[in-house]
Amino acid sequence: MAKKVKRSYSEDVTLTEYRDHTKAFNWFPGHMAKAMKQVGDKLKMVDIILELRDARIPLLSGNEDLKKLVGNKCRLVVLNKVNLSDPEKLAGWKKWFEENEKNHIFVNALDRNAVKLITDKAREIVIANRIASGGSGDKVRKFRMMMVGLPNTGKSTLINSLRGRKSAKCGDKPGLTQQQQWIKVDSDMELLDTPGIMPRRIDTRQEGMWLCATHAIRDSILGQEEVACFVIEYLLKYFPEKISERYSLEDMASTVGEVLEQISFSRGYIKKKGVADFDRTFATVLSDFRKGELGLVTFENSPMI
Repeated sequence: MAKKVKRSYSEDVTLTEYRDHTKAFNWFPGHMAKAMKQVGDKLKMVDIILELRDARIPLLSGNEDLKKLVGNKCRLVVLNKVNLSDPEKLAGWKKWFEENEKNHIFVNALDRNAVKLITDKAREIVIANRIASGGSGDKVRKFRMMMVGLPNTGKSTLINSLRGRKSAKCGDKPGLTQQQQWIKVDSDMELLDTPGIMPRRIDTRQEGMWLCATHAIRDSILGQEEVACFVIEYLLKYFPEKISERYSLEDMASTVGEVLEQISFSRGYIKKKGVADFDRTFATVLSDFRKGELGLVTFENSPMI
């Protein structure tokens, strides 16, 4: 359990327990095991798998269990949320994928022009596979795709962009898709959406916190306090100016707890007797971070660095 932040600006607030990033951190609810089985059952019905990932954690947001399950089936890795990613690190990741993952594409699912590239790339891969297998490259039947990925990597947003209208539930909440559903993308293309599936194992607590910060894991699992503290600590280390700019902090403190209290006062989140309303502050920090208001961040470094 995370150590609570002391609620006084006059004290030097430090966090200890949540900083132990060496412990494994796992979250694999029962419905995800069921969803994994459903994916396996439907593989023969589709031509290609769209594996949606978060470009801020390109490898961590992959899933080795899914990769093994898919086997030799055509696969296209779709790295979403480039609009929230650090441009410099993103360039390194693009180079790495060019050398290590033939079928991939980087997109912003909110850009309808960009996501059209996904369908073009998927057709290209499927046709090439048919020809390699001795078949014809002509369009003789519908293309069927299956979308898989971790929760909240933008699957619903991508579906809406692919169809050009709001067709799937969409929001900043992991697990909105609770069952598989077929969606007509084009006259000759259908897409099977699946619930988000987490990897069975997360190697370190730090990686678990990355998944929490990017909202692949629900805030209710650890609580907004611990995740918000992690985000502020990370930004204090690498991008302190983003905090001061966003919350108009001219003389920013150096500890996580004090910075959170400064943000509370700056935003007017104050309870009776002048006490900071930290709960509102935690929610605001997480919302701002996930919208990119606290800068463009890529947690995971390319292996090439």
